[in-house]
Amino acid sequence: MQWPQLLCADRLGSSRPAGAEPQRSPFQRDSDRIIFSSAFRRLQDKTQVFPLADNDYVRTRLTHSLEVASVARSLGTIVGTAIGERGELPGIHASDFGAIVSAAALAHDLGNPPFGHSGEDAIRVWFETSKVAQDARTMLKKNEQEDLARFEGNAQGFRLITRLQMPDNPGLRLTCATLGAFTKYPIESLVPDKARVHEGASTKKFGFFQSEREFFADVATRCGLIRRSPLHSWWARHPLAFLVEAADDICYRLVDFEDGFRLGYLDYEEVRDRFLSVIGDASLRERSEAMREEKERIEFLRALAIGTAVQQAAGLFLEKEDAILAGDFDAPLIDHIAAGDELETIKQRSVETIYSTTRGVEIEAAGFSVLGGLLDDFVSAVSDVARRGARHASPRSRKLLRLVPEQSLGPGKEPDGNPYQRLLRMIDFVSGMTDTYAVSLFKKIRGISLPGQ
Repeated sequence: MQWPQLLCADRLGSSRPAGAEPQRSPFQRDSDRIIFSSAFRRLQDKTQVFPLADNDYVRTRLTHSLEVASVARSLGTIVGTAIGERGELPGIHASDFGAIVSAAALAHDLGNPPFGHSGEDAIRVWFETSKVAQDARTMLKKNEQEDLARFEGNAQGFRLITRLQMPDNPGLRLTCATLGAFTKYPIESLVPDKARVHEGASTKKFGFFQSEREFFADVATRCGLIRRSPLHSWWARHPLAFLVEAADDICYRLVDFEDGFRLGYLDYEEVRDRFLSVIGDASLRERSEAMREEKERIEFLRALAIGTAVQQAAGLFLEKEDAILAGDFDAPLIDHIAAGDELETIKQRSVETIYSTTRGVEIEAAGFSVLGGLLDDFVSAVSDVARRGARHASPRSRKLLRLVPEQSLGPGKEPDGNPYQRLLRMIDFVSGMTDTYAVSLFKKIRGISLPGQ
C-alpha cells in the first residue's frame, strides 16, 4: 500500500475529489460532519462502562469518543510528522494524518446499541432465540443471516455514516481515507474457514453488512488496500486503522481505570501504582504526592500514562511501517509496546472490578429484555404489515409502526419489500436509541408505564 493513495480525499458517493478550502482540509471537514450528526449527539446517553449512571463525573460514549479522538490526533500527527520529514508526500501535512485518525476515532462508537457491548450481545441472542427472529430469518440468504447472528457495532457504525445519516447523499459523505481508517475489520461476516488465508486482529470481527459491502469495496479500491481474497469481501487494514485502535485501547484502559477510582471500586494506591508502572518513572510519585487531593494526583498520572502510551504506540507504528504497508503486521499496537503488559494488567483488573459491578450487571441483564422485547414487537409489527398490508394488519401492528420514523420503514412509511432490509431497518431503529429512550419506550409499549405517569 502507498501513502499517497491511502490518504485519498475522495468522498464516498462522489466521482470528484473533495473541494479544497483554505481554512479546512477535507479531513477536518469529516470531523465537523460527524460532530454535527444526530448519531454523535445521542452518544451522550449511551453506556461507556456504567449504564444509566447517576454520577455526572463518569464518561459516556460521547466523552469517551472525544477523548479517543484527542489521543488519535496526537498519534496521527506524530506518525505524520515522521513520514512527512522524508519529503515523499508533497502537499500532505502531518496534521492531515492527525485529522484523518481523529475523525475516524470520533465515529468509532457510533454504531453501538444501547447498553454498550452487552447491547450487541442482546441483539445476537435475540436473532438466535426469538420466535419472531426465527420466522424472519427463513427468508434471508446465508450471508445475510450471518450479518445478524454476529451483529457487530462496527458494521452498524459503517452503515450509519455511509447510509443512515443523510441517506440521500449517501450518508455523511466522508473521505475514503477516513472511512478506511474507521474500519478496523475490513472483512464481511461470512468467510469460510477454508478461505481464511490470514488471521489477525483485523479478522476477529467484521466491519460491514452485506447492504454496505459495495460501499467498502469502493473505499478499498480508492485507497489501494490489499485484497486478501478474490472471492470474498476481505482486505488488509488501512494502516491508520491501527492508530484508531490504539487510541481506543489506551483510553478505555487508562480512563476507565480512573473512573473506577472515582466511583470507589478501586483504591487510590492501586491506581496510582499502576499508572506509575505505565509511565516507567517512579520519581513522579513524589511529585504527584505534593498535590493536595487524590483526585488531582490520579488525573496528573493518568495524563502522563496516556502520553507515554501514545509515544510508544507511535514509535512502534513507525518501526513496523513497512510490514503494515505490506499487510504483514496485523496486531494491536499496544500489545507490543513496552507498557503493554501493564496495560493488560489494568484491563484485567477492570474486568474483575469495575466491569463486573452488581448494578452494572443488573442493568446489562435487563438490557437483554429491553432490546429483545423492542425487536420482538417492532419486527413482528413490520412483518405483519408487510405480509397482510396496512389495511388488514392487526391494529397493534399499525399503532406500533406509527412510532417508527420513515427512514426505518421505507418511503411513505411502507415496509421495505426485502426481508433483509426490513430487519436491518428495525435494528437501525432500536440500536440507534439511547439507553434512557430504549427503557422508556419498552415500558410504554408493554404497558409497564404510561406517558405522563
